[in-house]
Amino acid sequence: MPVEIIVKDACVTVGEGPHWDEATNTLFYVDIYANSVFRWNSVTKEVQKITLDKTIGFVIPSKKGDVIIGLGQTISRLEWDSKKVTVLHEVDQNKPTRFNDGKCDARGRLWAGTVGMENTPGIVEKGQGSLYSFDTDGSVKKHLENLDCANGLAWSADNKSMYFIDSIPRCIFVFDYDINSGTINSQRTLVKFEPGTESILGVPDGMTMDTNGKLWVACFFGGRVVQYDPDTGKRLSVIHMPAYRTSSCCFGGTDYDEMFVTCSRYGCPEEELSKFPLSGSVFKVTDLGAKGNPPFKFEG
Repeated sequence: MPVEIIVKDACVTVGEGPHWDEATNTLFYVDIYANSVFRWNSVTKEVQKITLDKTIGFVIPSKKGDVIIGLGQTISRLEWDSKKVTVLHEVDQNKPTRFNDGKCDARGRLWAGTVGMENTPGIVEKGQGSLYSFDTDGSVKKHLENLDCANGLAWSADNKSMYFIDSIPRCIFVFDYDINSGTINSQRTLVKFEPGTESILGVPDGMTMDTNGKLWVACFFGGRVVQYDPDTGKRLSVIHMPAYRTSSCCFGGTDYDEMFVTCSRYGCPEEELSKFPLSGSVFKVTDLGAKGNPPFKFEG
């Protein structure tokens, strides 16, 4: 599984939220605390950047041709060419949080979670996060609260299961999912990173799913992406990354047989940067023996 750099030193803080857009053959990603969203053109290799006034947790193309971003505590619409921002929803107005990871289900319904702010890199105030959905009719629902760090999202091909990561307890959860109503129930723990593996696996962060229904999880403070079987919870394979703070991953490319991986350099001590000088870069992994599906766009 060869790993190559596509954008060196792409992010100065936390690179996150890779999202492939097949309509333009581009990869979107964000730099959370640099308040920036990027678009990398896979043909020209050009990188475009927009910097705003708040943290940006995720970026997802919409059917209208613009992108939806988690801007601070808001779900906002960003028109790329004009850089116009329109706030659609605001949450958590009574506590200091920001949006973290977000993704759309098969109906184009947006799911996104919040997390407490980091006063120290990698350390958040526990119990401040929530998980929301933003439906195509404009309605907003809070599904979970008292989360430590709402993170990766994925759905099974039959839309009957939703997978969700809360990073601090080091857990991947699975829920029964009703695609029609956009509701979750029967929460179970699919994977709990074993005690004693902190220095090996770190914490689960961003997540994606392949066409065989296997989960791929970026391990922050683990320097790897790990493939899991959602039926058994067992580890199947590992991609070792040249960055310790591996943050998220997605499939992309013409045939969706390439994996794009983001990472962080936020708060990295000099010793870590000397060992992982590519921290903050965006990588591409090939020859995975797996493919992904096109991600869903926001319908609203």
